[in-house]
Amino acid sequence: MPATTKELRRSLHHAGYYPDLVADVVDVALAGEEVVAHLVHPETTFDSVEVRRHLTVLVLTPTRLVLAHVDDHPADSEHPSASASATTESVPLARLQSVGLTHVVHDPATHRSGTLPAELTLVLGWGAMRRIDLEPASCADPACEADHGLTGTSAPDDAVVRVSAHAEGLEAVRAAMDFARALSTAVARTR
Repeated sequence: MPATTKELRRSLHHAGYYPDLVADVVDVALAGEEVVAHLVHPETTFDSVEVRRHLTVLVLTPTRLVLAHVDDHPADSEHPSASASATTESVPLARLQSVGLTHVVHDPATHRSGTLPAELTLVLGWGAMRRIDLEPASCADPACEADHGLTGTSAPDDAVVRVSAHAEGLEAVRAAMDFARALSTAVARTR
């Protein structure tokens, strides 16, 4: 097994979220293609009733970006045992339209070159989905009471992964940064 595939499996086991299930679904999506880089991002959400776990896995191959997302489904009155759903998608690198990064840096006046951000958000777009943010439009006249409609932005939103040093640790931010670099390099080569 190549070293990068072993590292991916190690990362899945370290995340501790159904590692064998996730490895199996990712393996099917990879279809024997080499792993160039990967990012495993576990996330836990809380609502008023329960705790839910999610896992997002991004795998870069020489020709594709493979995404896997796994969700918990707790037992309930209709389903006596817990279950999980695992979804994969494979996107040819030539179809990736954007690799966006948002770096959040606390106290930017003291930032030193090479210091990791406190938070990194990776937004990937290949045209399958878009996010539209709308707000009421306004004009420069403070006395104006007219309805100026709406204004907004449309941005690619096919995959979003937010990694926080506070929540996941600096190594998770470093891993996200390394993956983003590898993906950006691979996408640039397809142009």
